Amino acid sequence: MKEEQTVTTLQFFIGLAIAIIIYFIITYVRLNKAVTNLTQEQFIEGYRKAQLIDVREPKDFKAGHILGARNIPYSQLRQRYKEIRPDQPVYLYDQNTGKSSRTALFLKKKGYTQLYQLNGGFRTWTGKVKTKN
Repeated sequence: MKEEQTVTTLQFFIGLAIAIIIYFIITYVRLNKAVTNLTQEQFIEGYRKAQLIDVREPKDFKAGHILGARNIPYSQLRQRYKEIRPDQPVYLYDQNTGKSSRTALFLKKKGYTQLYQLNGGFRTWTGKVKTKN
């Protein structure tokens, strides 16, 4: 009886692990179709001809952001996404890449096609930064 419970428990955890792996694979594939990751050099080459969007919260934006960026926090995206033009490239960044990735998935669903994000996020940025006091 105890062996059956152990086998059943083991099967459950194996199934759970497989489901988690499948979820991450599907998310990875969806993300790769939605957004192009750019190195800092590639990002610098194109962001001046695009819409540069910082999806961090306002306090983080004020503490320092890439020169020329607009702040549309991820928490406000559903209400403000129409401020972003769908016919022009959109360059996204946040502190890492979690929120900018989710932003790209959301915008892709809304019909945006030219979506790019800074690989590594703002924490890896070594270019020009503007702060608001």
